[in-house]
Amino acid sequence: MNDWPDDGGYGRGSSSSQPEGARRMRHVQRPQVPQQPPQYDPGYGQGQPRQGSEYDNGYNTGQVYGQRNYGGGQQPPVAPPQPGQGYPGAPGRPAPDWRRRIKVGSIVLVVAVLAWGIGTYAWASSQMRNEVDLAKVIERPAEGDCTTYLIVGSDSREGMSAEEKKKLHTGSAQGKRTDSMMILAACSSGNTMVSLPRDSWVTIPSFVGSESGKKYGARGGSKLNAAYAMDGPELLVRTVEFNTGLRIDHYAEIGFAGFANIVDALGGVDLNIEKGFKDDKSGADFQAGEQTLNGEQALAFVRTRYAFAESDLARTKNQQKFLSALANQAATPGTILNPFRLYPTLGAGLDTLIVDKDMSLYDLGKMFFAMKGISGGDGKSMNIPISGSAPQGSLKWDMPKVKQLVQQIQNDEPVTVTSNR
Repeated sequence: MNDWPDDGGYGRGSSSSQPEGARRMRHVQRPQVPQQPPQYDPGYGQGQPRQGSEYDNGYNTGQVYGQRNYGGGQQPPVAPPQPGQGYPGAPGRPAPDWRRRIKVGSIVLVVAVLAWGIGTYAWASSQMRNEVDLAKVIERPAEGDCTTYLIVGSDSREGMSAEEKKKLHTGSAQGKRTDSMMILAACSSGNTMVSLPRDSWVTIPSFVGSESGKKYGARGGSKLNAAYAMDGPELLVRTVEFNTGLRIDHYAEIGFAGFANIVDALGGVDLNIEKGFKDDKSGADFQAGEQTLNGEQALAFVRTRYAFAESDLARTKNQQKFLSALANQAATPGTILNPFRLYPTLGAGLDTLIVDKDMSLYDLGKMFFAMKGISGGDGKSMNIPISGSAPQGSLKWDMPKVKQLVQQIQNDEPVTVTSNR
């Protein structure tokens, strides 16, 4: 095809004598390339070629230069990124969703805590010695509005070596007897702890033998600790209920070794001793003032009786004071939530703690928190009202006051009765 114009031969070597003039070129119309609007390119400036660039299409990425189709239609614009999303084609991972991570972490933590709590509860429940059968107790009083516990400290030397007996000044007597007894009434109107001196003069009523199943007649007047010696916890509960008219809901008993081991597992118990005393038989040797008692010292503190003028009554007051301090220290988040203190404490006490068949770990916890409440001022502690002396150097109860005290506990009323000794 010839694009030269037919202009009479100009520019083709004309034979004319006139010089050749300027030639006229034919206008050529080039195809129009549509202009594209500027596009948002998140990769530009980050080591990636700018999208839509006619200067570089694949050059920097190792692709063949000039692969862009200039004759194509307009490319669709790239949508701007949404909040919380990465740019299309941007390198790396999207931003982390911290809300979701915190939520998942919280769920995992709650599940772990629940699993630990359930496992601990199951293990501790399996360690309890539910050996006392209160169903064998006959002629029981009616239930009251409060939950009542009979807490007993025995002189049991079960599981103790000769060296431990010597260290704790327990002696080597066979069998076991009640060294301390107290009623704890957990009431909505306030908790009350009532100590029962072991030398209390009471009536031992008729009963059914816990082992033989045989019925025995009433024995009459005797010291309270004789009931336990005759037929164990069941007869002791029967005797307390008969003489007070108060129904006992739960029974808890701990021996010498268990008591000392619990105190040591807690790292000792802080106590303020108002007046110093010494007793060679129990091993007590205390100065007045604030101090931390270990297991050996604690046992000596609650057992001492010969260092006081009113031996049994003074001892019961010391027992109440120490047990309240013990509960106050044991029933705290620092012990309950710390496995390094909780497990040794439970392990030290539960295998030597004897309770009734219906008592659960939850009931045991309620008992400790009720004792702690008394230590914190939510309730009162007292000896059972005494009116004078009785045969064999025993103590006679003030029965009118005892009946009033029991009635207030049964009706969940604030206790206004006071002990005169």
